[in-house]
Amino acid sequence: MPETVPDPAAVRLGYHGSPKVADTLTRLAAASGVPATPLPYDITAPFDGIRTRTLDLMIVKFALRESDIALSRVLSQDPRAVVVAATHPLAAHSAVSVEDLAGLDLFGKPPGTLPDYVWDEVVPPHTPKGRPLTRTHVTGDIAAMMKLIAHGEAAHLSLLSLADVAPPHIRVVPVHDLPPAPVTLAWARGHALPGHVQRYLTAAEQEASR
Repeated sequence: MPETVPDPAAVRLGYHGSPKVADTLTRLAAASGVPATPLPYDITAPFDGIRTRTLDLMIVKFALRESDIALSRVLSQDPRAVVVAATHPLAAHSAVSVEDLAGLDLFGKPPGTLPDYVWDEVVPPHTPKGRPLTRTHVTGDIAAMMKLIAHGEAAHLSLLSLADVAPPHIRVVPVHDLPPAPVTLAWARGHALPGHVQRYLTAAEQEASR
């Protein structure tokens, strides 16, 4: 596949997981007239793109506490879900409780620089009732994760948007008793955004506040 070459007039927009989330935010920013080029970022080094300014903005889910990263207002929400094999007992449910995930082999924090506190939001160490969640498997690659899940070796507590990239033998089942993840845009603090990037950001925030 040829490498994506960003249009210099477009926002270089980092995303992880579903590119449809990037499309949703660009629709929010439509009034700016500024296009965006969605570019995947590596979850093992998620902030490198904005810190080195090879990305203008990146899509963030869950709150960040990084002193050098600024965040937009909340632009949308991504409901919680569990990713399981189509043959898994939970796959037939229309929705499940996070309590149902205690005892399953889930995923631990990917290798690299993703902060521990972010992963604790993605896959909490305990359920709301205090039951431990077993965070066994470690990978930073979605394809490798899906392979483990498809073989019945793991499940992943994640986000409903993963349904956009899940293969046919995988099911993404809503988790009804965890709050959705807030979706924001992030950029490097202390560096003025180029004019077209600022217009995109402002338009997205204004539309989301309607």
